[in-house]
Amino acid sequence: MNDLFDTPAYKLVRRDDPSTSHDAAEQLDVGKMEMLVYKTIQSFGKTGCISDDVLKILSHHRYSSVTARYKQLKEKGLVVVDHRKSKAESGRMQLVMWAATHYEPEVQDE
Repeated sequence: MNDLFDTPAYKLVRRDDPSTSHDAAEQLDVGKMEMLVYKTIQSFGKTGCISDDVLKILSHHRYSSVTARYKQLKEKGLVVVDHRKSKAESGRMQLVMWAATHYEPEVQDE
């Protein structure tokens, strides 16, 4: 698998989490899920997407398995967010996410 999607287990748990959480983190194939979430975000191209969009496509996966991948993808520079938001089904606003390869900063009028 691509090294970009290999997140070490220690980044998945907090130091004070129970030993069962640490054991579970060692067993996860996080890279596979990161790649799936990344490819889903990338599929939206230059328009980007919000979490609701990703969750609709990956509805057969657990909510927490999907949303937990956003942080690692942003830290690795694969996914970009800025100040732009879009209305979610709940009526609340969610940040728009782009695959870094499709991200275009908003042009500011002078």
